Amino acid sequence: MNTIVITTINKPTEALKKFVDSPWADSVLIVGDLKTPHETYVEFANKNKKVTYLDPDFQNNNYKDISDAIGWNSISRRSIGFIHAYKEGKGIIATVDDDNIPYSNWGENCSVGKEVNVKTYTSDDKVFDPLSVTNYNYLWHRGFPLELVKNKNNVKEIGYKKKKVLIQADLWNGDPDIDAIQRITLRPECKFNISELFCSNKISPFDSQNTFVHREIIPFYMMIPHVGRMDDIWGSYIAQKHFPNSLVYGPASVYQERNPQNLIKNLKDEIIGYEFNMSILDDVDKIFDFLPKKSYEAYKIYQDYF
Repeated sequence: MNTIVITTINKPTEALKKFVDSPWADSVLIVGDLKTPHETYVEFANKNKKVTYLDPDFQNNNYKDISDAIGWNSISRRSIGFIHAYKEGKGIIATVDDDNIPYSNWGENCSVGKEVNVKTYTSDDKVFDPLSVTNYNYLWHRGFPLELVKNKNNVKEIGYKKKKVLIQADLWNGDPDIDAIQRITLRPECKFNISELFCSNKISPFDSQNTFVHREIIPFYMMIPHVGRMDDIWGSYIAQKHFPNSLVYGPASVYQERNPQNLIKNLKDEIIGYEFNMSILDDVDKIFDFLPKKSYEAYKIYQDYF
């Protein structure tokens, strides 16, 4: 069974309603936070049989240890949705944002759990930027190390390789998931030209806003709390350490009409990544040497649920 996991503090958006209507998903788990309009979502869930709303009381009553470790007012609470979906036996979990409006064919090309032949690239560096092979190769994915940007497009195609897909990160038209430096200076509006799955034999960042994940990944894939906007990025590096050669990227399947954000705050929240991304990628096993102690403690508590 397929499920969608989403965290929101907004009233049901156009994107969320379309995700609920998606034929791909058998169910939708909405993880509430303190600012979420709870009564609205209780009513929303009552009207939509596919929807389950995990309100703060439910989270505290059923997942108190991890709830306390993550803290409130954090998109990392989505990890509680991952745990709940796993315990319910869901096979594929899509993690999405409520400002990514899905296209009508969203989910149709999901290859998670399948063996497929994928166009594969290699990079001169240890990290692959998925935007380097698109028509916007002057941009780079959030979480890609700034130290490698200069030569990031030195990639070459090495043919189609068979791969068992456990993670599929689809791209996003509109306001793409690039870092705050680019969003402040460039403000791009994108329409990606990618029409098929692709991947690399090198580690690469993926986000949590339009990504399909096999349940096998979930015990090792957490949105790491207390690290600003590296929560999903560093979670992606940990997941790939445990499951190398399991990630593919897909064509844009959503249009991101980004919720209002303070780009300077975003920049401040990304500095921890600018500082530590390269060190982490030198040896992902040492990632918790660079994280706050409470991040490590939260990750260990998360794993105890499986």
